[in-house]
Amino acid sequence: MTILIIEDEEPTARKLQRLLGDIEPAIRVVGMTVSVDESVEWLRANPQPDLIFMDIELADGQSFDIFNQVPVTSPVIFTTAYDEYAIKAFKVNSIDYLLKPVKEAELRQALAKLQSMKQILLGLQGAGGAEQGEKSLQASLVTLLQHLQLSSPSDSVPPTPRPQPPAVFKDRFLIKQGQRLFSVPVEEVAYFFSRNKLTFIKTHDNHDWLLDHTLDELAQLLDPRHFFRLNRQVIADLKAVHKVYLYFNGKLKINLQPGFEEEVVVSREKASELKRWLGE
Repeated sequence: MTILIIEDEEPTARKLQRLLGDIEPAIRVVGMTVSVDESVEWLRANPQPDLIFMDIELADGQSFDIFNQVPVTSPVIFTTAYDEYAIKAFKVNSIDYLLKPVKEAELRQALAKLQSMKQILLGLQGAGGAEQGEKSLQASLVTLLQHLQLSSPSDSVPPTPRPQPPAVFKDRFLIKQGQRLFSVPVEEVAYFFSRNKLTFIKTHDNHDWLLDHTLDELAQLLDPRHFFRLNRQVIADLKAVHKVYLYFNGKLKINLQPGFEEEVVVSREKASELKRWLGE
């Protein structure tokens, strides 16, 4: 099976590639892209893979934009740190929808689901279908997915992500500085931010510490009552959100304290969620 991974955080993409290899050594990752534009170029220049793993929030937009720019004839498994895109995900060639960090057991189930659907199609097609080959089977699968999506009521709700066990949130983070190890309590964290594919803690007293987690992983480890994922670059504590300004096209601009070197903008899609969080 050939697979394209669309993911803008390299550690997450490499971890997914490793998990796929552990599950099925015959799987071959034929491409890894990090943005909408790069993914569109790859799909135009290469044969369609047997399966695409697609992160939703990319550096230059949402991966749904890819479907508007190039035909996608491969089934898709979405991977994301957010759970608000489930309905939209199931309006395209979606086999499954996995929340990050992706767990091996759930990944196995998603791949098994794909194989089960292919087996059902082979059974429907009979002996003649077996002669069509993998690519024809894949085309039939995508056609079936699209038919199911078009024939469903517009307000129907697709399968939701699998229930997660009660969360146990982190209350401190281990920091390594040279040969020294120490903990930073979560109460001292103003925000987490990524820069050059590295993740840092910014404390309320304006210290920066390198952290061995991606922001996607942190989004699952932090109490959502106190921390909010503002965008792909910043997860902020409520006390660090100093001022909020209306921005163009329904976006919000955030002034953090301590200050952040770059402009912090919340997308129109997440603006309403942020307002609710601020008012809780």
